[in-house]
Amino acid sequence: MLETSARLLKLLSLLQVRRDWTGPELAGRLSVDVRTIRRDVDKLRSLGYPVTSLPGAAGGYQLGAGAELPPLLLDDDEAVAVAVGLRTAANGSIAGIEETSIRALTKLEQVLPTRLRRRVQALQMHTTPLPAAGPTVDPETLTIIAAACRDHQQLRFTYASTRGEPSKRLAEPQGLVHTGRRWYLVAWDVSKEDWRTFRVDRVTGEPTPAARFTPRPPPAESLGEFVSRQIASNVYTYQAVLTIHAPMQAVAERTTPMSAALEPIDDNSCLMRTGADALERIVWHLLFLGFEFDVHEPEELRDYVEVLVGRLHNAIRVRE
Repeated sequence: MLETSARLLKLLSLLQVRRDWTGPELAGRLSVDVRTIRRDVDKLRSLGYPVTSLPGAAGGYQLGAGAELPPLLLDDDEAVAVAVGLRTAANGSIAGIEETSIRALTKLEQVLPTRLRRRVQALQMHTTPLPAAGPTVDPETLTIIAAACRDHQQLRFTYASTRGEPSKRLAEPQGLVHTGRRWYLVAWDVSKEDWRTFRVDRVTGEPTPAARFTPRPPPAESLGEFVSRQIASNVYTYQAVLTIHAPMQAVAERTTPMSAALEPIDDNSCLMRTGADALERIVWHLLFLGFEFDVHEPEELRDYVEVLVGRLHNAIRVRE
């Protein structure tokens, strides 16, 4: 009986790891014949696991979605990863998820073996999380948006500007990007006929799915890079384009994707797009980098740098 129970657990673990298994594959993994696999699958079904049979000469099995969540079997690394993820979510940017994450973490830690519990506790004891600096978002809103991205459905929603002014939007959602502080929706704005980046925390009320649409080619190969470019410059009063005379990797080590969008020019220089609401902030950022640079735009930045150079020159000039 003990051997049969252990085999059932191993069979369940295999079905959870991969979507489709043939009968002979499972039999080979468990060192039994196909007939035994059939009996074990029937036992799993009697316990409430929705194991479906796959057609074909060799036969096969698939663990489907049931009416209830069945127990999950995790290996050591998976269990630690889930525990760490739940702990991180408890300090995250999704409103209302903290208590749920802590409840799930409590249940998981109760059943963790001592060796794994010690690993999780050590990480917890020696890690100091910073409170989330960004605004929180409604998990239901994220769920609706993600489903619309998956199903290629337009979304109607009310969006608040930086000044808090509401506007009605109809958009074709492409995907969500999480920066660690904020959630962004990348979507085709139907009325503007252009790609837009929407902060999800500024979506007021519940988005409403609308008509289905044919997906367009995305605005960039990576939605993360697209959002980085938008945040680094487009949302600010002053948008700067510069050449930095240093390898892009060296510049990237002193900036973040949220503060600057970088493109390589050659091995020793790169193009930077950045922005700020004040010219002096751009200059301080550039001086902090420690590399030579050329200002292409805006003209106001070129003028400000010229004035600043004059001031610095006057500060070190020997006065008679």
